[in-house]
Amino acid sequence: MIFRRTLMAAALVAGGLLASTGAMAQFAERTIKFTNGVNEDHPVGVGVKKMQEVLAAKTGGKMKIVAFWGGAAGGDLPATQALRAGTQEMVCTSSSPLVGIIKELGAFDLPFLFANEKEADAVLDGPAGEFFNKKLEAAGLVNLAYWENGFRNLTNSKRPVAKVEDFDGVKVRVMQNNIFLDSFKTLGTNAVPMAFGEVFTALETRTIDGQENPFVTIETSKFSEVQKYLSVTRHAYTPFLVLYSKKLWDQLNPQEQAVLREAAMEGQKVQRAANRALNEKSLASLRKTMTVNDVTPAEQKRMFEKVKPVYDKNVPLIGADAVNVVMDALKKARGG
Repeated sequence: MIFRRTLMAAALVAGGLLASTGAMAQFAERTIKFTNGVNEDHPVGVGVKKMQEVLAAKTGGKMKIVAFWGGAAGGDLPATQALRAGTQEMVCTSSSPLVGIIKELGAFDLPFLFANEKEADAVLDGPAGEFFNKKLEAAGLVNLAYWENGFRNLTNSKRPVAKVEDFDGVKVRVMQNNIFLDSFKTLGTNAVPMAFGEVFTALETRTIDGQENPFVTIETSKFSEVQKYLSVTRHAYTPFLVLYSKKLWDQLNPQEQAVLREAAMEGQKVQRAANRALNEKSLASLRKTMTVNDVTPAEQKRMFEKVKPVYDKNVPLIGADAVNVVMDALKKARGG
């Protein structure tokens, strides 16, 4: 009888060990290359650290993310193409550089689309976000989560921009993006497409009068040293996308896929919070060295009215279905 009980106990222990081993066996040893164009002290770094913590805890350290910062492993667009080819696992990139691959993402470049972060979250984290995720998958990219790049604001060396007429004749650097170019030309500026790395020198030498970026970028790039005026225009909001190669994703088992999605969503919470806190901190710091003006809701509405032709021109190019999905989600978010 004692011998029989001993056998049963041994069998139970062995079964427990096998179950435990089986649970860990769901995860293979994987080192995941994650690239992006920002520096490690950017809020994206906070999100990546959270992802690394979640993967370490959930996979017993088997799945690891190795991050490359500041474009050290190449730009976001080449990295995205590497994901599509299956030669790299992950990239965190703004939506804007991807428009050449997925034209529908141009919806997020439309001017004065979102009024605040709450609206952006509601659209991106709901059915509209899923609409774009399906477009990304069709292009060989799996979006694990929408993180935040944030609202863009205008700096210049000529005058405060408080009303739509103040844009007239200001020579502004914009991203190499057709919608941004159209938007600023329509507002009355002399819009100049230029690589980001050239902007500081161009401002310093007065080759251009101004540029537009989130507060954090304005502060960390030291644009306040060569710019006098900062206008809180909030003229565009761009998300970051945490992308995984579809070719490599399909080689993962369901448990590995699930833990990566969970890690990215946990990263989203802390990255968005850090981004918003840091933007407020950067604005407070910039107020000490620059002349800062807010734009009233009435003037922002006038600016939106001025750029309506940009919508008329670009919606057919983006795809009316994509823009309608966003507009319907916005209407719902606004209680409509």
